[in-house]
Amino acid sequence: MEDIQSESIDFFAKYKDWTVVKRMTIRSDTKPEEISFHLAGIRQTLDKKAFFFLGIDMQKLDDYAAKLTVGKRKGFGDLSESVGKLASAEAKAVIKDSCGSKPEHLDIASAYLLRQVVQNLGFDFDVNQVMLSKIYKDLKIKKPLGRQKKQ
Repeated sequence: MEDIQSESIDFFAKYKDWTVVKRMTIRSDTKPEEISFHLAGIRQTLDKKAFFFLGIDMQKLDDYAAKLTVGKRKGFGDLSESVGKLASAEAKAVIKDSCGSKPEHLDIASAYLLRQVVQNLGFDFDVNQVMLSKIYKDLKIKKPLGRQKKQ
């Protein structure tokens, strides 16, 4: 039986061809980690799209982050070394190239690259669904549905 005074988290966005709907009904037996898990999923969706809509070439930055972190393990020494390489001329060129014709996006692309390097090494800036699913085994990351045909 549903709680009469239930609470919810409802997120809806539509922009051009992109649509996202994330809903969660919160009942008296909903655990705090379930709410955090849902909110982390919303944040993760928004983070990627923000860079995408600005035209940042995320694939170039992902590839470069992978190059900087290949063979590295989670540890502050490797993190320091990898982040230090972001000041190199090569990194600056990759960042500039990922901005295309919008040099005003250099700081935004740099932020994306830093995040990817940190995440590749197993660290993160925020609570995320992967982190929560490792701690709370009953929380599962849903695989995204494929594109559905318009009827």
